[in-house]
Parts: sequence; C-alpha cells; structure tokens
Amino acid sequence: MKPKTILAAIIFLSGSSQIWAAPATVYDAANSQKSLEERVAELEKMMSNRNRVQADLQLQLQQLQDEVSQVRGFTDEQSYKLEKVLQRQRELYQEIENRVTQVYEQTKSDIAATTIPSVGEQAVSSNLSENEAYDRAVALIMKDKRYDAAIPEFQNFLQQFPESVYIPNAHYWLGQLQSIKSQPAEAIKHFTVVVDQFPDSNKRPDAMLKLGTLAANAGDKEKAKQLFNDLIKEYPSTTAAKLATERLSKL
Repeated sequence: MKPKTILAAIIFLSGSSQIWAAPATVYDAANSQKSLEERVAELEKMMSNRNRVQADLQLQLQQLQDEVSQVRGFTDEQSYKLEKVLQRQRELYQEIENRVTQVYEQTKSDIAATTIPSVGEQAVSSNLSENEAYDRAVALIMKDKRYDAAIPEFQNFLQQFPESVYIPNAHYWLGQLQSIKSQPAEAIKHFTVVVDQFPDSNKRPDAMLKLGTLAANAGDKEKAKQLFNDLIKEYPSTTAAKLATERLSKL
C-alpha cells in the first residue's frame, strides 16, 4: 500500500476507536454515580444503627448505675446493722464486766441475793422481729426480685415499727419500687420524706439523686439542677455526687 493510504487508514481507525470508546465513559460514570448513591445509603444505615446502639447502651448504663446504687445501699444497710450488733455486744460485755466487779466486791450474802439480768433476753427483744421484718422486705427486692410483693411489705413495716431506725431506708426502697413501676408521684413522696425528715440518714444523698433524676425526666430542669448542685455541695465525696455531676452536665 502507498504511504498516504496507510496513513489515512491509521487516522480513520484512530477516530473510530475514539467514537466507540465514548459511550463506555458515559456508562462508567453512570455506574460510578449509582455506586456512590448506594454507598451513601449504606453509610446512612450504618449511622442509624450506631445511634440506635448508642441509645441502647445509654439505657443499659442507666440501669446498671441504678442497680449499683441499690446494691451499694443494701451493703451500707448490712454494714450499719452489723455495727449496731457489735456495739450492742460491747455494751453487754461492759455491763457483764461491771456486774462481775460488783459481785466480787459484795459479801457472800449479797452474792446470793444478787441476780444478773438475762443477756439473751435483752439481745433478742422486739428488735429481733423488727430486723426480721425489714430483712424479709429487702430480700424480696435484692434476692427474689419480687418488686410488687415488696411494696406492701415495706408499707406494713412502716406501720408496725414507726420508730424503727430503718424508717428512712424503708421510705427509700418504696421510692425505688414506685420508680420501677413508673409511678413518679408516689416515688417523689417517699424520697422527699428521706431528704426532709432524715438529714443524718445514709440514704439521703441517694434520695436527692433520685429526686433530681425524676425532676429532669419530668422536664423540670431548674429543679433538677438545684437538687444535683445541693447533693454535690453537701456530699461531694459520694458516688451519688459523682452521678449527679454527670447528669448535671447533660441538662
């Protein structure tokens, strides 16, 4: 073939290739556009799933914090009861020692006439039934998880032992139970009793935390802030104060 003919053929073929390749570029762009939309949809779905998981984790964390607070409260109660028992034992030992000293200082005739009060009767007076009634009500919560059954037990305890040292504890547990049953008005009544009437109770900081949380849930942010700030100020080193600080930062 002549050089001019070969050159013309090459130019013709080159132009044809460019014409045929053009649609492929449009096709690839369409595919790229479609792939981008799919990836955006997948990312949106992933974000939605992540938000849902975060919400679930937040709820679980709240539940765990409440359970930890309950367990800590139960431990504090047991420690308090143990300390009361040890204190009573020390008092009884001291009383016995005093009695023995008096006996040795008296004459034989006086010894024969002396009667030492029964230690056992003093240690297991009406306090035993009081402790049993309280322990039975607490066990329904901590051991059996029978929350509905625990409510009348604590209510009966308040009626039977109005002067008991466990009165603030009973009100606190009733507040917890009413919160679980989604009865905030009743829960607030019991927590308020603890806060207002028992300033020395170890349940008071937890009751203040619960009142602040209930106020926040009801949309009363100002009251919630006041309760949380009071709690932090009065009980700065407690777990309840640390939780109040966290919840205050989210209001």
